Amino acid sequence: MAQEPVAEVVVTGRGLDPAPGDRTGAVVTIDRDRIAASAAARLESVLADVAGLQQFRRSDSRSANPTSQGLSLRGIGGNASSRALLILDGVPQADPFGGWVAFPAYATDRLGSVRVTRGGGSGYHGPGALAGTIELESASAAQLTPLTARLAYGGRAAFEGQGSTALIESGGFATLSAAYARGEGFVPVIAENRGLADRAAPYEQASVAARGVIGVGRSTELQANVSAFTDRRDRGTDFTVNRSEGADASLRLVGRGTWKWSALGYIQTRAFASSFAGVDAARTVATRTLDQYNTPATGLGARIEASPPVGGDVSLRFGADVRAVEGRTQELYSFVAGQPTRRRATGGASRTIGAFADAALEVGTLTLTLGARLDRWRIADGTLAEYPLAGGAPTSDLRFADRSGNEASGRIGAAWAALPTLQLRAAVYRGWRLPTLNELYRPFRVGADATAANPLLAPERLAGYEAGARWRPAGGVTLAVTAFDNRLTDAVANVAAGSGPGSFPGVGFIAAGGVYRVRQNLDAIRARGIEFDAEAGRGPVFVRASWSHVVSRVEATGSAAALDRLAPAQTPRDQLSATLGWRRDVAAASVTLRHVAAQFEDDQNLRRLAAATTLDASAALPLMPTLVLEARAENLADARVEAGINGAGVVERATPRTLWIGLRYGGR
Repeated sequence: MAQEPVAEVVVTGRGLDPAPGDRTGAVVTIDRDRIAASAAARLESVLADVAGLQQFRRSDSRSANPTSQGLSLRGIGGNASSRALLILDGVPQADPFGGWVAFPAYATDRLGSVRVTRGGGSGYHGPGALAGTIELESASAAQLTPLTARLAYGGRAAFEGQGSTALIESGGFATLSAAYARGEGFVPVIAENRGLADRAAPYEQASVAARGVIGVGRSTELQANVSAFTDRRDRGTDFTVNRSEGADASLRLVGRGTWKWSALGYIQTRAFASSFAGVDAARTVATRTLDQYNTPATGLGARIEASPPVGGDVSLRFGADVRAVEGRTQELYSFVAGQPTRRRATGGASRTIGAFADAALEVGTLTLTLGARLDRWRIADGTLAEYPLAGGAPTSDLRFADRSGNEASGRIGAAWAALPTLQLRAAVYRGWRLPTLNELYRPFRVGADATAANPLLAPERLAGYEAGARWRPAGGVTLAVTAFDNRLTDAVANVAAGSGPGSFPGVGFIAAGGVYRVRQNLDAIRARGIEFDAEAGRGPVFVRASWSHVVSRVEATGSAAALDRLAPAQTPRDQLSATLGWRRDVAAASVTLRHVAAQFEDDQNLRRLAAATTLDASAALPLMPTLVLEARAENLADARVEAGINGAGVVERATPRTLWIGLRYGGR
């Protein structure tokens, strides 16, 4: 008797396929070729191609303080913690303690694609997607080669190297990759504000990752990921070194049979240390003001989801997830004659447990989607202890009350293919975000300014709606536009409450010219705007553009009433990215123009950061079939991109002109 042939198992390394209801959202996908063409070869530079997606500050992960690198979308403001949900192969990536993103952990050569969904209410990816979701996918077997390597040398003695090896078999694949970057850095303070205390800010960063994907049955695959990174940066004066380390591990089982399902478990560990300095008015001497010598944090989580064969034109996806984080910061402060006199230890833990369901109905040219989730959250074990180093009783020894609550979120959307070339869509949504341990418990300093934590912060909640259209008027041409209106209630913000010189609760002494702030829940931030994305190609030539225009205003009463109707800090009204390129096989060339409108450094709208326009360029010339010469230019016109301004009017800039030359090897 003849046996039936066994269907070939295709091992992808991916999670479940995107839900049909995703077409009701404003989605932008960045493919592997586009990632590789980035002039900066850094994830944050790749994400800058999506207008409206921004970090808290304009500087990148070579010069920014790591705690300022939270991600957000749609102009709802920022406070360094991410208001957009970032995931890699299904695993949340925000720092368990602070919610910022460790960008040096993500070598761009490891990524297969980036998928950005603007708008809140994402249910099956987990809570925290107030403004949208950013999905990173590791390179698949079809995108890998047995050996790739990339080396580059750039301005200010900078070096970058990435390499990976892959073993690819019919039943699975395994990869091992590493990346390293270092440079002498530039002087962050602009020339007219510099003094003897200012110098270049060097950096050194490395990461390694191993990944294995193997079929364990006719329709099931096991995915295992392990990665680690280290990051050391200097902020351009004495006593301003930052050190970050971390390691992640995850296991995911994905079933692609009649019942499609996924089960994921992961662990994250982080350690962070940062030293802060005050500089005198003449900028001749820097003195240490705070030594945050250890901030350990851990994140644990799991998710299970299933998509049953409902049949017909209905699809269903449901499941549950849990995430628990804990962390603490330990620091020395109140320096006298260069020596600390006090020690502070503060931290806590939080947990969310949620269940979700997402359904879509396709009726002819109409797609309807309904998603919902319910979360139970808990904040616990919050403590604050302050001790004099000379001995004696603690000056503070506080135990904060545990808190818990429930939050509902969801999304309702519709998409209609009005014409073969025209799709119309609309959605309403609600999302939420739990304050990070950093926001609840950790005070911090930026130059002479200091901000106190607030253990009583409430969760943030966002409600909004959007409507848009996607039009394909000709082959290779796509135009998309979205209008939206979002309202973020209980928005966590750093609110000015005094100015130096003097001692203030939670932070200690602040020098003259410094500002004292406290984290508070504002009544709301209202953000209304429009997004436009375009892509066109003819033969080897292509054009891409992305523009975001957002009007954001604070709604505030009580102690924050002075902020009412002002713009949130670090929120530009316009962002634009446009790329003109040419590609034929591995030969390529492109130029990218980016513009960011003026924005305010502070909540009171007193310190204005000027608008900035930059030009990046990249080119690749094959020397032989597997060896390519690469040339890249960041900020080619050396535009001044203002990244910060302190109370004394001292301006910091982001990366100046940086030229790179390098080689890329990739063979089969």
